[in-house]
Amino acid sequence: MMREATRYFLTTAIDYPNSRPHIGTAFEKIGADVQARFRRMEGYAVHFLMGNDENTIKVSQRAEELRIEPKPYVDEMARQFRKVWAALEISCDDFIQTSEPRHHVGCQKFLQAVSDAGDIYKKAYTGLYCTGCEAFKTEKELVDGRCPNHPNTPLRAVQEENYFFRLSAFGDRLLAHYRANPEFIQPESRRNEILNLVESGLQDISITRKGFSWGIPVPFDPEQTIYVWFDALLNYITAIGYGTDEARFRSLWPADVHVIGKDITRFHCALWPAMLMSAGLPLPRRVFGHGFVYNKGAKISKSAGTAIDPMDVFRIHGADAFRYYFMRECPFNGDGNFSEERFAEVYNADLANNLGNLYSRTLSMCIKYFDGRLEGSSAIEPDAWLAGLDLSALVADLREKIGDFEYHVALQRIWLEVLGAANRYIDATAPFRLAKTDLAACKVVLVNLAEALRVIAILIKPFLPRTAEIFYRAFNFEQSQGWDRVGNGDVPARPAVPDWHVTAALVGGKPAPLFPKIEVKGPDA
Repeated sequence: MMREATRYFLTTAIDYPNSRPHIGTAFEKIGADVQARFRRMEGYAVHFLMGNDENTIKVSQRAEELRIEPKPYVDEMARQFRKVWAALEISCDDFIQTSEPRHHVGCQKFLQAVSDAGDIYKKAYTGLYCTGCEAFKTEKELVDGRCPNHPNTPLRAVQEENYFFRLSAFGDRLLAHYRANPEFIQPESRRNEILNLVESGLQDISITRKGFSWGIPVPFDPEQTIYVWFDALLNYITAIGYGTDEARFRSLWPADVHVIGKDITRFHCALWPAMLMSAGLPLPRRVFGHGFVYNKGAKISKSAGTAIDPMDVFRIHGADAFRYYFMRECPFNGDGNFSEERFAEVYNADLANNLGNLYSRTLSMCIKYFDGRLEGSSAIEPDAWLAGLDLSALVADLREKIGDFEYHVALQRIWLEVLGAANRYIDATAPFRLAKTDLAACKVVLVNLAEALRVIAILIKPFLPRTAEIFYRAFNFEQSQGWDRVGNGDVPARPAVPDWHVTAALVGGKPAPLFPKIEVKGPDA
């Protein structure tokens, strides 16, 4: 049974709009989108938040280089980011820009609450500042005197009088929360890193900057603006009404999961919960720190020229091929790699030769032998293609794997077990031969294969939403079916089989190829 519409609130990190997104950024957004789509199919009322981090020095510097004001610049970049996310089928429900009034109002209210709690003080400060991270670095964070995330960017010594957040006072409370809620930081490797960080002692953190006009003024000292990380983290609550719509905020908060990169876990797992504790607000239920995507083994870097625009891949191969490669080939809880050669291998093997071929063969035979109409389908129990595969048990395992962000494992099982069963069924029954000797038996096989396509459409929809919709339209299937509509041994799970007929758009009387094969040139080409 579909569960009641329990709310599910997930977020991604918000992005610096000083340049367009790259494939590493897209990796995070797709991973979060898979979770959002899966939860919707499970009956949750999902609220999926994304956005841009605009109150940064990088933004004002870039706008100055282009000789325009920061606000028109960030608005144009937000439009470009949203265009990329729409092209990749990212189904976010809200996109916040931190230059918006709703964010400014909420930030000032929150900072005042933390100040009223006695956790903010002012002092002169000298520190090493990384412009890449937009963060101060302590000596123990450095590797050979440089920021490990931006080793080619020299650190700057900054000296000024700022307001500080008393982060050091929250170490014991944070450790107690980690112990009481072991699922709070995932995967386990990230949890261990944060435990070590907090156990070694936290330092108070500068949360304002002086002398900047682009940013959010401190409510009790207009000469200072709120430091970018303190401001950026607050988007998770200002976007849902903190400071502007209290009822809406209370209905959505706390977040069920923050999906972020592993390089910013300390902000989300130590600073952010401490900020919320100070303000007297509930903590998010989970923070998931995903790994990095590398370009042929090299870390993706705009300055080093290893960044790849996701639109370059999308324009050639489409959104679903892009989504499939990164969710199948790059473990979301670890690191992955991208290369054009490996992309072509995975695309041809899994999408062109397997999924696409199964779709094309099934529809082509239905059209060729039965004019696309399988009358009498309702009299057939379409389970033979499973050949003993326990779909109910498989779906239970897939639910667990997807909920834990183990997408590569889920896709491996879908391709190996479900698509594998359907392809083996075709080989075993040879409907193209049955059509010559026993049309009734051939129809039974094709009804079974139509059922296989229906099941596959449901299972792949979080990952390949556009392809799933094509599968739904292949026959007169009921649209937008949830995961509760899959399973043998659970008769109410499967809808009544109608007299199925092909409803797919045809080109020259045949289904258009879903994934045209990539021609791989040899070394001498």
